[in-house]
Amino acid sequence: MLFNPSRDEARLFLIESWRKRRAGELLTPLEDLTAQLIAKHHEYHEVFENPNSNQEKDYLPEQGATNPFLHLMMHLTIEEQISIDQPPGIRAHFARLTNKFGSEHDAQHRMMECLGEMIWQAQRGGTQPDAAVYLECLEKQ
Repeated sequence: MLFNPSRDEARLFLIESWRKRRAGELLTPLEDLTAQLIAKHHEYHEVFENPNSNQEKDYLPEQGATNPFLHLMMHLTIEEQISIDQPPGIRAHFARLTNKFGSEHDAQHRMMECLGEMIWQAQRGGTQPDAAVYLECLEKQ
């Protein structure tokens, strides 16, 4: 079964993963990975440490706001793609981009741009996401 959380479930998962790490509680492997990703994003710590004022907040691009929840869920998506090499070849792109940009984190941020492009094109066209669009974008990175 695919993990397809609602917006609220995804946000709560991120918040709880960070809370559990800070409290020294036992984490599942996915929670641990999530907490590690949050730890790398100091600019979002306040969001996760004050969930009551941030969990329902809308982050609108037209206001210049980056959505920390979406950003971290995209990191998790890319981590999963790399771990299972889906779409095929994604792991090789990750290795190449890591080498090019000097860090796994920076490589993932470049990959995020392409993942977002694929999702945007699918939404705009009312179609399913097309891995070919994603991989073609990664070729240009």
